[in-house]
Parts: sequence; C-alpha cells; structure tokens
Amino acid sequence: MSIFILASLAFFLISGEAQAWGDTGHRVICEIAFRLVQTDTRAGIRKLIRSDQEFDTFSDSCIFPDHPRKRAPEHFINLPRDSNGLTSDECPSGEKCVLTAILNDSKILGSKDEKPRDRLIALKFLGHWVGDIHQPLHVSFEDDRGGNNIHVKGQCGSGTRANLHASWDTCLVEDAIGTDVQQAASDLIDGITPQMITQWQASEPRDWANESFAITEAATTHYCMKQAASCDMPDGDVQISQEYLNANEPVVKQQLQKAGVRLARLLDIAFGNNGE
Repeated sequence: MSIFILASLAFFLISGEAQAWGDTGHRVICEIAFRLVQTDTRAGIRKLIRSDQEFDTFSDSCIFPDHPRKRAPEHFINLPRDSNGLTSDECPSGEKCVLTAILNDSKILGSKDEKPRDRLIALKFLGHWVGDIHQPLHVSFEDDRGGNNIHVKGQCGSGTRANLHASWDTCLVEDAIGTDVQQAASDLIDGITPQMITQWQASEPRDWANESFAITEAATTHYCMKQAASCDMPDGDVQISQEYLNANEPVVKQQLQKAGVRLARLLDIAFGNNGE
C-alpha cells in the first residue's frame, strides 16, 4: 500500500508541474461558462459529455489536458523579453501555442462534419485552453518557464512547487475564491454585469493573450523587472505576502470571470446558438 501511495504521489507531482489555474480554477471557469451559455448550447454540451468515459460534467472535463499533460506546447505562449505583445494570430515561437489551440479546437467543435468523439475531445480541450490563456504567466517567457524557475517565499512558499507560476495556478486562486467550485462560480457570476459581458465578449483570443501579458509585466505581479525595453527576471525570490495576495485578488477574480464569459461565447458560436 505504501508503495502505491508513493507512486501515485510521484505521478501527481510530475503531471501537475505546470497546470494553469490548477484544477480549481479550470473547473470554476468552465462552470461559469456552462451556466452562462444558451439553453440549447447547454443541452449540446451535456449530450457530448454523456458519451465521455471519464467525466460526468463539463466543469470536471476541463482538467482533462493536465491529467496527464497533453499537447504540451499548446498550453502557453512564449514571447521575447522585449515584446510589446501579439500583433497576429501566429505563435511568436513555434508552430503551436494556446492561441492557435483555441482557434483550431473551436473549429472542430463547431463543425457538423466532425465525429461526435472528435467534437467531445475538442470541447474538453477548448474549455481548458480558454482558462490557460487567461492565466497571466501562460503568456510570458521561455527562459524562466513562465515563472516556474522563479522561487517564492511567504504565503505561497511551502511545498514542492514553491514557485511563482504555481502560486498563480493555485495559491492565489484559492486565496481569492476558496475551493468550493460551485460556490465560487456563483459568487463570481454575481459580480458580472451585462455591460461586462458585452465588453469582454467584444474581443478575440489574441486580445485575451495581450491582456494576460500586460498582467504578467505589471509591477504587482513581481515577474518582470523593467530594464529599458526588456523585461528581466526578478533578482532573488519573490515574497508572496498578504499584501501581494490582496493586491492581486481582484486580478485573479476578473481573469476567471473573463475566461468564463468568453468561453461561453465560443461555445454558443460552436453550437450555433450565438444569436447572429
């Protein structure tokens, strides 16, 4: 029994090394989207998920690409350290990234010519990708692995993943919204106004990536030390204090809200219920 437990723990640590938002964040985003979509879209999602052998709900299915890690290059976007953001829908480095993943899986999900099995897979990936692109450190720099190589101390500084990326994946999320997915989704939806929905949905995935990149470079994130046009790594460990958590709480909440609202729009479009 002890060998089995150790093996399971080792698998968890390996497979969870760079998850965006962690499982809680991804589930919350997809739960928000599921509640906001049109009725016919919700029925279409349920129909696809009923055929899945692993997951019973859409919100749970959105962790699929992380367990184990699938299509690894498509979880993030790497930019040069002197970048001003994305100017096209092409990946800055490599042929694939989370931006192209969103665009491609949206097409598969929305195609009536695709097999239901392939549309189900696209659905699970799409829910995850929209979460990924809204996690700021998934639009960042390759040489520090999106903050995985930046150590932290303080409030998020314990455990085997005491780094800045992991802090944004899980520690900041759970500090901001807790661990109850259903309650967190309800609370976040309560804070979304019709005006927010209109504004946030009037944008495209490239805009979402640039919003995340702006947060990545923001002084309150402590990921970037501006040196002229370049964004350098911080000098030493990053202190995650209560002040840090408080400053970034509204950022985390709004990124989760935006992701849920925008995913809902993509799903409505894919299922032909966007009202256009």
